[in-house]
Amino acid sequence: MSVPTVRIPISGEMGIARAILEIRRISGELGFAATDQSRVATATSELARNILKYAGTGHVTIASLQRHGRVGIEIVAADRGPGIENTEQAMQDHFSSGGTLGLGLPGVRRLMDEFTIDSRPGQGTRVVVRKWK
Repeated sequence: MSVPTVRIPISGEMGIARAILEIRRISGELGFAATDQSRVATATSELARNILKYAGTGHVTIASLQRHGRVGIEIVAADRGPGIENTEQAMQDHFSSGGTLGLGLPGVRRLMDEFTIDSRPGQGTRVVVRKWK
């Protein structure tokens, strides 16, 4: 099964809310269990909030995947913000550059099956996560 790819601009709370609604809709259409729908919604929320907090604007793209007979969902969160100085450090629990608990990116990595981050200071950040059924 495949669903159309959705690209959601993130520039405020409405974008975050739309991203959460879309990921819930798409993951449901793809037949993900309720617990996995919640996991991908939580990951999407965190990634979208990071865009808003650290970059101000960006976008979240949601796409269905099919590989070796498996169905999956991919979320790409991208911005052209300040980037992350040290991604290795940012992936450690309780590290925060923004005065938070520092569980966001490490938590997203734990919720999803695949996680990649590409960030360059002054150029922005791109996080790609995938969840498989």
